[in-house]
Amino acid sequence: MIEVNNVYTHEFSFSQDEVNRFAEVTGDKNPVHTDAAYAATTMFKRPIMHGMLSASLFSKVFGTLFPGDGTIYLKQSLSFMKPMYVDTAYEAVFTVKEVIREKNRAVVETIIRDKATGATCTSGEATVMNVEKIK
Repeated sequence: MIEVNNVYTHEFSFSQDEVNRFAEVTGDKNPVHTDAAYAATTMFKRPIMHGMLSASLFSKVFGTLFPGDGTIYLKQSLSFMKPMYVDTAYEAVFTVKEVIREKNRAVVETIIRDKATGATCTSGEATVMNVEKIK
């Protein structure tokens, strides 16, 4: 049963190959994501991940891990606060802020932090529904 203040964490990283495949699927082939020589000329100095690739991890967690099977992802706000890089360890932290039992919904804070520095890279808030796990 999902309760206010429940916290779920998930560690992850993405490879350059995964970033390249995301670029292919979405059509976002901005060279800041895929071309190391180009990215070296930018303020980032190396390729950065697509913000939406990192945020797509939220969908994985909601749909398969927390709350899990049967979850419907209804809403998400996002702020991209720091660049994210390939082959870097990150931790996604999900904190339940509100439970709306009559609608089987929960409002969940969604944060991605760099594991090494603790810096928040992405922050937001999601609303999810699960008729079996949010009662």
